Amino acid sequence: MRYEEFAQVYEKLSNVSGKIEKAEILASFLKELKARGKPEWIYLLRGGVVPEYDSREFGVSRQLALKALAKAYGIKQEKVIESFTKIGDIGLIAEELAGKRKQTGLTSTRLEAGKVFETLRKIFIITGKGSVDRKLALIAELLSHATEKEAKYLMRTLLADLRIGVAGGILVDALTKAFQDDEEGKRKIQEAYDLANDFALVFSALTRGNGSLEGIRMKPGVPVNPLLAVKADNIEDAFSICGKPAAFEYKYDGFRLMAHKFEGKIVLFTRRLEEVSKQFPDVVAAVKNYVAGESFILDCEAVGYDVKTGKPRPFEAVSQRIHRKHNIEKLVKDLPVVLHVFDIIYYNGKSLIDEPFKERRKLIEKIIREKEKVINVSVLKIIDNEKEAEKFYQRALDAGEEGVMIKSLEGRYQQGRKVGYMAKLKPEVKDLDLVIVGAEYGTGKRAGWLTSYYVACRSGDKFLEVGKVSSGLKEKKEEGTSYEEITHLLKKIVTSEEKHVVRVQPKIVVSVTYQNIQKSPEYSSKYALRFPRITHYRPDRNARDITSLHDIEQAAKR
Repeated sequence: MRYEEFAQVYEKLSNVSGKIEKAEILASFLKELKARGKPEWIYLLRGGVVPEYDSREFGVSRQLALKALAKAYGIKQEKVIESFTKIGDIGLIAEELAGKRKQTGLTSTRLEAGKVFETLRKIFIITGKGSVDRKLALIAELLSHATEKEAKYLMRTLLADLRIGVAGGILVDALTKAFQDDEEGKRKIQEAYDLANDFALVFSALTRGNGSLEGIRMKPGVPVNPLLAVKADNIEDAFSICGKPAAFEYKYDGFRLMAHKFEGKIVLFTRRLEEVSKQFPDVVAAVKNYVAGESFILDCEAVGYDVKTGKPRPFEAVSQRIHRKHNIEKLVKDLPVVLHVFDIIYYNGKSLIDEPFKERRKLIEKIIREKEKVINVSVLKIIDNEKEAEKFYQRALDAGEEGVMIKSLEGRYQQGRKVGYMAKLKPEVKDLDLVIVGAEYGTGKRAGWLTSYYVACRSGDKFLEVGKVSSGLKEKKEEGTSYEEITHLLKKIVTSEEKHVVRVQPKIVVSVTYQNIQKSPEYSSKYALRFPRITHYRPDRNARDITSLHDIEQAAKR
């Protein structure tokens, strides 16, 4: 198979916006891909070469990409930079340069998909001294053989900016259309993906002899999507969702972690499926020393606390530890955490996701040896009436917690989706989780930083702006999440830049408070936040977790 066939599919996908149309295009292509016997090539349809839980990146900066274009097409780098200043899209520049080379007759051997995939994997794993030059050579070689469309999508892939709108849900729909084509088949495919978090494994299983997904099992060491809660309006609503009696549990203001043990190792994953074991050696030690079992997967919350008072610290405090790579020992000392364990989904070789919550809870209480300020089982009470539930709710708030979680005693662990097995209840606060899609440079003492952020909600696979927020972050990084820190994160994902405004990939999620929401033609959502303020950077969330347009509409009505 030629890589050109992938480029053609990318182009078709980029020209349609509907989920159904995209799924149909992908389903047709997946049938062709099946015949090639290369299930791992499905990663290319999401712009990668490994499962999405692998948090490594190609490590190709905008500067390296421009340099590769200059090298591949034998032109001065200044000319490429000039084109980028005008066009702002490296993919389109690559397409233009490849077209000019074709016009001069300097064409070469066509690119095979296998060659592209293996070369991209080499680029992906190259690290250390001389890695930039080696990546440069490999990229230039691919470009020297690429057609216009191939060059365009090669560069967009390397820059993690494919722009074809293939979310995980659309790929699930496509696999369903291609190989199952009914609601039961879709459910099985989604559940298999939730277990494996690897589309190649699911694709491979579907294209084997009997097309069975039974062989896909939960495996410690491979992250799984966590069970998500629905919002309850009040105690009565919580009971209607989870039934009576129900388990009421403290809702902790911390950082959600899945702790895996296998082959004597402890590995920690976030709800975004990123591994953070190195950032939390204290949590690793707590799980290793105080949880009995040969292998398991625990669902937990790491909550920061004040060393002097022992009281819980807000999420913002512990969030500083998430992406730090240096001075870990100092952070452990300055920002200690206690681990609250509230669920278990695998134990000693057996998946527990189909076991009722009440049985999973009994197992947690049996295998965890609690130690103050290190690890404990979450505070929980079985309640069957509104009066007792109200008392427990108030007790949680008095203890400084966010609110309560409510769980069905008979509920299974349904990863990745908000179903009626778990609800959350907390005092109403006007805050939203939104994703940054653009930013403006500051002036005066904030010069050089990106300090005004265009924030967006989610509508299907689109992100619609709901306003611009400039306040809430700190000017000194020791005081909390700073403008400098967010600027550093955003500069890695810039897609275009014009004067003082940049556009970025929708990856950085922030919590935003506001006074009210009003209709506005100024933003693509047709709504605007009044007096918005950033309260937290949420590295534990990704774009699929953010506030939806429907939520915005309901908040505006209220």
